[in-house]
Amino acid sequence: MFDWLKEEGGLETFEERSEMKSRAVYDVIDSSGGFYYSAIDREARSRVNIPFRIAGPEGDLDLEKIFVNEARKRNMISLEGHSLVGGLRANLYNAVTVQETCQLVEFMKDFKYLHH
Repeated sequence: MFDWLKEEGGLETFEERSEMKSRAVYDVIDSSGGFYYSAIDREARSRVNIPFRIAGPEGDLDLEKIFVNEARKRNMISLEGHSLVGGLRANLYNAVTVQETCQLVEFMKDFKYLHH
């Protein structure tokens, strides 16, 4: 693991990637006009696990189910939220690339366009 980390550019590189990935997802959520909703205060937001809902705090369960199914068709998995809380959750662990995060971001934008 340590060798892989070094080969990929070290801690500073991963810090930069983590910031870039989370900012991209949060930007979509924050600029969605309420289509995507985050209950987490900006100061407390995680860069690794990003929980969100579609259509407000309670979420639209039908749209969230469609979101997960459409994402799965695009080989994006594990977007279901926590079993106790529900909703959706983007997991941006170190192994998730910037390119994969960009694919999620584009999917989120397209999904909003089609279902808003």
